[in-house]
Amino acid sequence: MTNNEAAPDAAGWPPTAGRHDPYAVLRNRDVVLYLISRFVASLGQQMLTLAVGWELYERTHSALALGLVGLSQMAPMILFTLPAGHVADNHERKRIMLLTMLAMAGVSLGLTLISAFGAHVFWIYGCLFAAGTARTFLWPASSAFLPQLVSRQEFSRVVTWSSGTFQLSSVVGPAAGGAVIALTHRAAPVYAANAVAGLICLLLISLIRRRHVVAVKERMTLANLAEGFRFVFASRIILGTITLDLFAVLLGGATALLPVYAKDILHAGPTGLGGLQAALPAGSLVCALFLAHRPPLQKAGRTMLWAVTGFGLATIGFGFSHWFWFSFAMLLLCGAMDNVSVVVRHTLVQLLTPDEKRGRVSAVNSLFIGTSNELGGFESGLVAQLFGPVFSVVSGGVGTILVVIAVAAIWPEIRKYGRLDAG
Repeated sequence: MTNNEAAPDAAGWPPTAGRHDPYAVLRNRDVVLYLISRFVASLGQQMLTLAVGWELYERTHSALALGLVGLSQMAPMILFTLPAGHVADNHERKRIMLLTMLAMAGVSLGLTLISAFGAHVFWIYGCLFAAGTARTFLWPASSAFLPQLVSRQEFSRVVTWSSGTFQLSSVVGPAAGGAVIALTHRAAPVYAANAVAGLICLLLISLIRRRHVVAVKERMTLANLAEGFRFVFASRIILGTITLDLFAVLLGGATALLPVYAKDILHAGPTGLGGLQAALPAGSLVCALFLAHRPPLQKAGRTMLWAVTGFGLATIGFGFSHWFWFSFAMLLLCGAMDNVSVVVRHTLVQLLTPDEKRGRVSAVNSLFIGTSNELGGFESGLVAQLFGPVFSVVSGGVGTILVVIAVAAIWPEIRKYGRLDAG
């Protein structure tokens, strides 16, 4: 495999050359519009997630009611991921993004009215299902649209900045949502703010000049729906990177047990819990800024493997820790290492996939990510219930390292993959 040969990108743009400039992509008008819209959308979604949890528990005092939130949002992903990927490959992706953003703004408006008038919580779950459906169609279209805004050589840089905007929203969003609820004692203003955020995103995306042109439309058959899975399983590098991420998240995620650690092990209370929850996205944000100011990775595959190994080691360190600030530092490191993996994986998935299949492959990728997050939380809680939280976290970190060793052995192509900006 040759990674260093410069070639025109999928949109036909020539490769870029010259010295490294971390801000070059930010002088691309379409990229800036995309990144701002992503930040606004993520910020609103983070606020909404917090507000939904707060309102449901205030109204029901039921842990099951909170658990149904995840189910309401995960069900559309399972049901509609394959059609969403097919739609993203056979219809204009920008138009799909606009329609789904409009739908999500409408859902937030519905939540505002439900909350303001005290309608039955059943309608909240209905809105969450509708929002999950819209996001299921938005994700593959948005992911597949991004490579069309820049050259192949610039794409990893855009992914880094995009990851940074998301992590910044993950730090600011919950705090902003909590502040609004603390001031108003109501969730409705947060839902209304997210509706406005959706309309702002719609406006920003509509201003992007670049468009997706569908070369040949395919009928929605079972074979065409499954093309994303066939391509992933045929591409050893993509399959290996997705597998690595799937099992690393499934085994190594300690976030589900943060409340247990904050209360019973670190004795840090609610304030400490907030700090621990902010540590992961803060570490990812710092890493994103660092990567943005560095030349593109020269040994991307090996770097990703070492990053996931570091994630596992930091998870083990957190699991054994009884000192708050050491635990905080380990979570910062987890966030930083995870961001390296995210940038490499997302770049490889997009650049190694032909444009006419990017929607379906992105849909498969999002399905793996979403299900691994949900199942990872369940796995951590189940093991903690049986053997204790320390065993759950530490064994997950050890399992993550073993997965890295297995992936490196089964897919040696990943170890040998070179320049991330060559595609």
